[in-house]
Amino acid sequence: MLISIRVIPRSGRNTLEWEQDMIKARLTAPPVDGAANDALIALLAERLARPKRSITIVRGTTSRLKMVEIEGITLEEMKRKLL
Repeated sequence: MLISIRVIPRSGRNTLEWEQDMIKARLTAPPVDGAANDALIALLAERLARPKRSITIVRGTTSRLKMVEIEGITLEEMKRKLL
């Protein structure tokens, strides 16, 4: 499943929230050397109870707007786990 995620680095805490048809991710990690990307994958894996290897950033590795592929989960299941 592909989902758009808007990343806000250097936030006060790590959170995920729904905003229209995309996820807004606030991360404490800075956008340096892929730290924010790693933090995003770790946070998604933790909140969705998926292994990190099932989450891939498909597009936007250097952008705040990312397209992420998550294997083995449906949109309904993801919404239920994040809400």
